[in-house]
Amino acid sequence: MAKRIQRSTPAPKRAQVAGAPGDAPVRKRRGGRVSATLVTDFTVQLATLSDAGIPVVKALTILEGQTEPGPFKDILREITEDVSGGAPLSDALGKHDKVFDTLYSSMVRAGEVGGVLDRVLDRLAEFREKAADIRSKIKQAVIYPTILIMVSVVVVSAVIIFVIPTFDEIFKSFDVDLPEPTLILLGLSGFMTSYWYLVFGVPVLAFIGHKVAAERNRGYRRGWHAVLLKVPFLGTVLNRSMTAMFARTFGTLVQAGVPHLDALGIVRDASANEVLVDAVEDIRRTVREGEGIARPMGETGLFDDVVTNMVDVGEETGELDSMLLKVADAYDEQVDRKLAALFKILEPAILVLMAVLIGGLVIALILPLTEMMSTIGAQG
Repeated sequence: MAKRIQRSTPAPKRAQVAGAPGDAPVRKRRGGRVSATLVTDFTVQLATLSDAGIPVVKALTILEGQTEPGPFKDILREITEDVSGGAPLSDALGKHDKVFDTLYSSMVRAGEVGGVLDRVLDRLAEFREKAADIRSKIKQAVIYPTILIMVSVVVVSAVIIFVIPTFDEIFKSFDVDLPEPTLILLGLSGFMTSYWYLVFGVPVLAFIGHKVAAERNRGYRRGWHAVLLKVPFLGTVLNRSMTAMFARTFGTLVQAGVPHLDALGIVRDASANEVLVDAVEDIRRTVREGEGIARPMGETGLFDDVVTNMVDVGEETGELDSMLLKVADAYDEQVDRKLAALFKILEPAILVLMAVLIGGLVIALILPLTEMMSTIGAQG
């Protein structure tokens, strides 16, 4: 893993330094979001400095000094002050749980307890880089089809609302019998023109309602996640992605020396899918009773035989962490391949659908025009 410390102009000196005499600095709650990329870069650079033997306080001071002004710089300043004042790094990070999640601070705490903070930071940096790489691939794969769909919706809606009514007036002036496709198109245009606020408002309100319900109601959220897992192809991709996330997170924590029960609790709290949250809690409950991990994993129905058998072998050989990380790598590759195959099919399918829709609109308009021209020619 290539690691590089970015150089920048020195940051302005702070008015107060932690530990200096005088009044304690007053901390303000800063707004603004901190991107995952910033946190990942910080982790990689902190791991690099730690590997070089630089003390944590000095490393934090260097990184805070080279960070551009903004919410993340303010957070790093507070963390540096806390650690300078004697607080463990994990506690200082835990105060900013919206930026450094439970997984992050728990791994750092495990490194501090075991005296292997530099190694844990290396693993955490690798973990975040891998996760960022996966997110980037998914975003890149989704962008083009999303743009195509949005363009299609805008173009077709504009034609139906603004162009079709003009043709309707022309058809009425000639008083001709219109074919069925044209009548359907004119009826759709009339409805969308008269009730545009329903056509566009209902989907927007439904989306907002879904987001609010998913955010506030865990039962609704879990039901939605369960439905997504049953959708053909999409469900398989989501399941593989969840398996990879579980295996990589759990394996990284075990490798860092976090006890299995604590690691499962962290994985549960870090999971975004409520079905997986319940499954991990079931596994954790069984493990607390003294059983192994492989059998309860199989009973959840989320993990296939390959995964459970590899976990079983890992428990027997004492190499559970390496087995889990192998599972994560394998399933990440499967997700990449399936997404690549999906979008290779999806892009031309969207283009064909656009052609069919626009072609249908054109045909529905040309049919009566052709009949009108024939009538005029016959009258002439």
